[in-house]
This record gives sequence, structure tokens and C-alpha cells, in this order.
Amino acid sequence: MQFTFSAIALLGVIIVLRLRRPTQPRTRFDEKLGAAYCVVFGVLIAATPVGQAILHFVASLTQNIH
Repeated sequence: MQFTFSAIALLGVIIVLRLRRPTQPRTRFDEKLGAAYCVVFGVLIAATPVGQAILHFVASLTQNIH
């Protein structure tokens, strides 16, 4: 459970920091990356089976890498 909270908190901070930047100099890649952050954030917050599957997949990857 600590990993879930940390991932959600980190993504929330990233989203807030990215939204505070001026919108004029953004490229398409920056906009797509911001949208991807928001989608992942939403999936992690929603307690759906898909979100839990993605969470377990990412957790297993990080345990294997760490």
C-alpha cells in the first residue's frame, strides 16, 4: 500500500508542476506526455481491476529492477 500512495502522490506533484508552466511554448510531445500522466494518475486512483492489474505489473517491474 505504501507504493500505491507514493506513486499517486508523485504523479499528482508532476501533474501540478506541469500545469503551472506557461502553455504557449509547449510542443505536441509535451501535451501528449501531460495527457499520459493524467491517464495513469486516473487509473491508479480508480480502484478498478484494470488499475490494479497495471499497478501489479509496474510493481513487479520495479521489484525486478530494484
